[in-house]
Amino acid sequence: MFLAPIAVSAALYYLRNDIADWRSADRSSAGLLPPAARHPEAVVRVFSARTVSWRGIVASHSWIVVKGAGDRAYRRFDYTAWGMPIWVDRFVPDGRWFGSVPEVIFSADGPEAERMLPRIRATIAGYRYAKIGDYRLWPGPNSNTFVAAVMSSVPEMRANLPATAIGKDFPYDGRWIGSTPSGTGFQINLGGYLGLTAGWVEGFEFNVLGAVAGLDIRRPGLKLPGLGRIGI
Repeated sequence: MFLAPIAVSAALYYLRNDIADWRSADRSSAGLLPPAARHPEAVVRVFSARTVSWRGIVASHSWIVVKGAGDRAYRRFDYTAWGMPIWVDRFVPDGRWFGSVPEVIFSADGPEAERMLPRIRATIAGYRYAKIGDYRLWPGPNSNTFVAAVMSSVPEMRANLPATAIGKDFPYDGRWIGSTPSGTGFQINLGGYLGLTAGWVEGFEFNVLGAVAGLDIRRPGLKLPGLGRIGI
């Protein structure tokens, strides 16, 4: 359940010849957002894409994009290892993550998105791991920990980061037992190294050293390390 899917993911990575210099990798728009100036409604998006170079075999990077009603530009929030960890508008809102096309994890527009914005902004402003040196690639806090924290502040998102989002289960609030980000289940977590998640939105997930395997109940499917979700 853990080693075999990672081996398959590694083989696919090398067969696709995805080995590229991060400095020249494509970071242009993937066309997943309309032009902000032509879209007056509020917007909330959560994106995730395979991370840079060989790390994409097992891991993905997540980020958040928001826009208030009437705003003529999107704001993108990433949590990275470079300098101050919370980066604002350093990349194209729906840009490829160093060559990897992102997938939309959550989408809301109009009044629904507008109601979420105050909590999203407050969570980002008060994020406890916002100082230089706070970022840790493994087991967290990393980009996926940051996005999971924001999603927990807005449980009506009813969304879940992919199984490849290593760090999403890191206990950013210091609690090793608590509810899932969607509020539809519970998590038991030993510092991000070992854990169990059970919820209607999240399904059943087993975390072993950051790698996640499990079952999606709401939309039947398997969650596999390296390969992500396979199913309906």
